[in-house]
Amino acid sequence: MKLPALFVGEVSVGRSSLRAMDVAEQAAIALEEVCGALPGGGERRPGQEAMVRRVAESIEAGNHLVVRAGTGTGKSLAYLVPALLSGRTTVVATATKALQDQLAGKDLPFLAEHLRSRLGRTFTFSVLKGRSNYVCRQRLTELADVSDGQQQLDGLADAADANQLTAITEWADLTETGDRADLPIQPTEMTWAAVSVGSHECPGAARCPSGEECFAEAARAIAETVDLVVTNLHLYGIDVVTEGGALPFHEVAILDEAHQTEDILAHASGFELRAGRFTALVQRARSILASSTAVENVADLAGRLDDALGPYLGDRLIPAATVELRSALDLADTRLAALRTELLGIPVDGPGDTGARRARALRSLETLAGDVTAALNLDGGPIPGPKVAWTEGTAGRLSLQVAPVDVAAVLDQYLWGERTVVLTSATIPANLSTRLGLTDHRHRIEDVGSPFDFERQSLLYCATSMPDPSDDGYRVACYDEIERLITAAGGRTLALFTSRRALDEAVDVLRDRFPWQVLHQEDLPKPLLLAEFAADETSCLFGTKGLWHGIDVPGPSLSLVVIDRIPFPRPDDPLLSARRDLLGEGAWREIDLPLAATELAQGAGRLIRTTEDRGVVAVLDRRLATSRSYRWDLLEALPSMARTADPDEVVSFLEGL
Repeated sequence: MKLPALFVGEVSVGRSSLRAMDVAEQAAIALEEVCGALPGGGERRPGQEAMVRRVAESIEAGNHLVVRAGTGTGKSLAYLVPALLSGRTTVVATATKALQDQLAGKDLPFLAEHLRSRLGRTFTFSVLKGRSNYVCRQRLTELADVSDGQQQLDGLADAADANQLTAITEWADLTETGDRADLPIQPTEMTWAAVSVGSHECPGAARCPSGEECFAEAARAIAETVDLVVTNLHLYGIDVVTEGGALPFHEVAILDEAHQTEDILAHASGFELRAGRFTALVQRARSILASSTAVENVADLAGRLDDALGPYLGDRLIPAATVELRSALDLADTRLAALRTELLGIPVDGPGDTGARRARALRSLETLAGDVTAALNLDGGPIPGPKVAWTEGTAGRLSLQVAPVDVAAVLDQYLWGERTVVLTSATIPANLSTRLGLTDHRHRIEDVGSPFDFERQSLLYCATSMPDPSDDGYRVACYDEIERLITAAGGRTLALFTSRRALDEAVDVLRDRFPWQVLHQEDLPKPLLLAEFAADETSCLFGTKGLWHGIDVPGPSLSLVVIDRIPFPRPDDPLLSARRDLLGEGAWREIDLPLAATELAQGAGRLIRTTEDRGVVAVLDRRLATSRSYRWDLLEALPSMARTADPDEVVSFLEGL
């Protein structure tokens, strides 16, 4: 799909335009130089050169940019080079940890070495994560005091693994970062919870006895001094709505994997209420308030919240208009106020770590109380526009989720007028700029294509001879077709399913039909799973939504991508249904169809990862070829692959690989 080049607002012609042209030329020259230093001398990619010029022009002119850069473009270098050359402080936010690791561990160190001569200096960069990703020195101190009998256990360490706590304590004395990702062991969630704190409970460095040696504060301090910060989209969303509360000041933001921006920023702009937040507060408070009725009253709220949410699992609701939930939240408001009074009565300079525990408990309480108030008044608060609330989870682990329906209003107030933003992805929904509220701001939309020859390298097969997915015989026909295709490919398949039920059933039915290994997405942790799939060339990997994105397995190990159905979003998704209600007539084409097209393109994008790859994308949903109302919307989102509906032709193609 070619996206139109577009400027919004007036474009001045003159000295500033000439300056932008000069900047673009310098960026293109720098890109050529650094690419020449790649192993094998690199290769010229016209799309990468076009992108580096557009990014440079946008940064220089202060215009926002939306750029679709197909697989293989090398988009990270295309935005890093002009951002670094501009001299402007920059934040790069990504949706996946894999891309963060690539930027911080590969791309930026490479550029630091090979861009130095053009910059005339060595640039600096750092990675910044949410506070709970760093071990808390104060928590370690408190745990040590507990073991010495100097303090009362606060409950969070009860479920922690003692051996893991010892290993983390020893590691904390050696590590420079305190980052969980650098920990040589994989702690349980309960163990890590015992040695870390989130932003909703940390009182801040000034109010913490260990503030001067805090790993999270050190990471933030480093980020304040560097040229470029790498972070994640969720933390970026928090920074937007807190007006700079999570990240350092920056002049340029680059949002990679931008097709996920709307949903991630919506969740980051909202909050959740769950029993665990009340339980954690109680555990904090019990260590400094003995035999407190106020503490026990708050402990009772956890069960009350679960009981109130239980009948509404999966439903949208208005807390203030839901009798049981309103009653629970009103009671929470009263009881939290009573506990706050008792906590304030504890001396700040109490014995041992009492002051730090008091500050952390108060911070946790105030954040929780604020969210209770916000849940009761969905029309209030600092976040503009309508909000939606819904219940999700499983029995015993329920939560009330609250998020803004219209992210455009949030970004219009807090982002677009603050800095230059570049949004990029291999798949860009055609209406992304509208969904994000860019239409009233100066921006440009570009499609720089892909260096791959999809017509020659790939084949798109639509199984039109199969039953419609709504027919009773579809499942049996689907599994038989998957068997036929995988047999022709000799294994080497990534099979993607739109539901967990379909995935589990497919693995159960097909695993014994093949001589090759069939991996279920939960057989191994994801990094090990992908390593096994890539190493065992004939193996097959079956998965759901988590494998539609970020899978990069070049070579013959992945020669066939099977997609069971067109990935339309769930009609009962609470956030999407609220967006549909807001739009009214035409919402399906504005919400559901672009999401399905983007997800389909993401899945298909797992196939061709290098200029040497060849293979088939097989969609076992006849509607891709037969629906007159939307098939072209879906096909235009996909690369320009050769197409067929002939079962014999696709088998012949696969066997020829």
